[in-house]
Amino acid sequence: MASKMSKKTWLIIITIVIVLVVTVVGIILSRNSTNSPSDITLPIITWNETTLSELEGTPVVLNFWSIACSWCRYQLPFLEAIAQQNEGGLEVIAVNVADNAARIQTFFGDYEPTMIIALDNNGEAFVDYCLAYNNTRKSIPFTLFVDSEGIVQHVKIGAFMNEDELWDTLHDVFEL
Repeated sequence: MASKMSKKTWLIIITIVIVLVVTVVGIILSRNSTNSPSDITLPIITWNETTLSELEGTPVVLNFWSIACSWCRYQLPFLEAIAQQNEGGLEVIAVNVADNAARIQTFFGDYEPTMIIALDNNGEAFVDYCLAYNNTRKSIPFTLFVDSEGIVQHVKIGAFMNEDELWDTLHDVFEL
C-alpha cells in the first residue's frame, strides 16, 4: 500500500509541477504579447513625458544609448543632424538607458539638442524593446525606425558609421 501511495504522490507532484510550468510559460507569453513596447511613456530631459502614440502620424527614429558607450556618443551628432534637418517631419528620440538627468544635462552642457532626449530610468522600455527587436542581446546603441502608424519598420543594432549611412537608412525605410 505504501508503494501505491508513493506512486500516487509522485503523480500528484508531477501534475502540479506541469501545471505550474504551463501557467508560468502562459504568463510570460501573455506579458510579451499584451505588453507591447509600442507605447512606452518616458520622462523627457525637460521633465515632461511623451508616448510614442502621441507622435502617431510622424515617423520616429528611436535610439537607445548611454554616455559610457563610446559608439553611442560617436553617432549622437548624426542623429542630431537628422533631427535638425527634418524638424516637424520626423522625430528623433534618444533614450538614455543608464544615466540620470543631471549627468545627461552635464554631458550636453549649454547645448540644447533638437532631438528629444528621454530617460529610461528603470530600463523597462529598453528591456521590452530588446525582447521584441534585439534578440535579447541588450546591446547599445540600438535604433528603431518607427513609421507614422507606430509600426517598427527597421532595426539597427550597433552604431551608424557616418551620417550618410543614417541618411541612406532613412531614405530606404521612410523614403525621405
